[in-house]
Amino acid sequence: MSHLPPAALTGIAQDDASTSPPGRGTRAGFARINDWMHRYSWAVAMTVAIVITVGGLVILESGRMRIAAEYETALDAKSATAQLSALAADIATLSAQGQAIALKPDAAYKNQFEATAAHVRRALATLDAYYRRIGDDTALASFAQIRAAANDAIERSAQPAATPSDASTDKDMTLDAALSLLRLNEEQRAQHALDASRADQRISTLCVAALCALNIVLFLLLFRNLGIQLDKQDRVQKALITQQEELDRLVFERTRQLEALAWHLQSVSEDEKTQLARELHDELGSILTASKMDVAWVRGKLRESEPAMAEKLSRAIGNLDQGIALKRRIIEDMRPTVLANFGLVTALRSLVDEAAQRNGWTVEADLPDDDVKLGEAIEIALFRVAQETLTNAAKYAHASRICIALTLDPANVALAIDDDGIGIRPQDLKRTQTHGLVGMRQRVSARGGRFEIERAAPHGTSIRVSMPRERVHVDVDVDGASARAAA
Repeated sequence: MSHLPPAALTGIAQDDASTSPPGRGTRAGFARINDWMHRYSWAVAMTVAIVITVGGLVILESGRMRIAAEYETALDAKSATAQLSALAADIATLSAQGQAIALKPDAAYKNQFEATAAHVRRALATLDAYYRRIGDDTALASFAQIRAAANDAIERSAQPAATPSDASTDKDMTLDAALSLLRLNEEQRAQHALDASRADQRISTLCVAALCALNIVLFLLLFRNLGIQLDKQDRVQKALITQQEELDRLVFERTRQLEALAWHLQSVSEDEKTQLARELHDELGSILTASKMDVAWVRGKLRESEPAMAEKLSRAIGNLDQGIALKRRIIEDMRPTVLANFGLVTALRSLVDEAAQRNGWTVEADLPDDDVKLGEAIEIALFRVAQETLTNAAKYAHASRICIALTLDPANVALAIDDDGIGIRPQDLKRTQTHGLVGMRQRVSARGGRFEIERAAPHGTSIRVSMPRERVHVDVDVDGASARAAA
């Protein structure tokens, strides 16, 4: 089999990638875009709404400025129209005053004429500045002719003449017609500016309405999207709550099954210990006793004739006695005969006295004077807890004093054991590898009781056990088998 270089392998991989379906990448891109839109649609909608609002404000401000400029144009045109009318009247007044001066030269008439002429010149200067400012070349050319005709009319009116000539009359009529035409032009300018301002107002109103409608639509879409997201989150939360409840139910059910299984295993273990203890007592005990009797008989026969052999048989009898004692200790550990024959109180007192003699402890026992019947299961559980506690105190606590108390009421039984040893460490309370503590907890909890262990002050360990005196029958199916716990 030939080996390809890395470059060739890279080329083949690129060829394979290039020959992949072209729509797959496109669909993935659309999926990413769709997911992005679903996730950030609210931000997009808010950004669009802000942009539209700012753009609308800019449009409205420019429209307001145009409307203000058009209104100013209309006002200026109206003012120019009024000034042109006043100018026509002043020119007519000048002509009349000139005729009055020609008929009757008087200083008062001359002063009035000069004042009217000055007023006409000021009006001409104002109108000239107006037309230059608006930049209307046609109107400015017409006004230049009017200004020249007006200045000519002032000069003609200043010359005394008995009667006006036809030429002056024609010039005055031409001037009036030019002023009327220019006034009409300004009126049209003012009307056009007003029409344009009204049109801009209508456009601004439509723009405002359109922007408001668009923003309303965007906000409706935004709130709808938020509602969809909230509804989705609510559904997900409800689904999680449902799953959590289902998990809690399963955990509770499994816990009950494990408790029932543990109690079943403990019951089976106790039954097996009882059966084994009975077999050891009946079978092994009888064998050891018979063997001892036979060896003792042989030793008696050989004591005088074979003293060395009799000595060996004596040592064999001692070994048999040690085996019988070991058998008794094993039987007592597996199934205390004191507990079976005399009850829990006597068994606890015997257990504590033996442990005190073996370890040199000082014992304070607060036990009932008379024995009580609590049921085999409860008595076994309490005895095993006391047995394990005293064993731990001897192995780890290095105690010198033990206090044990058993209290009973119509509903519960409580066992308390205290020592003055080094005390249990806090980290040991949380360890799951301490099978002794786990076994004690399991024995008590399987009977519906409560097990508490803590470090006593200033040192030592304190154990508290509380169990109900009666327990209802509970059937729990463990792997198809029924494990029954009963009081």
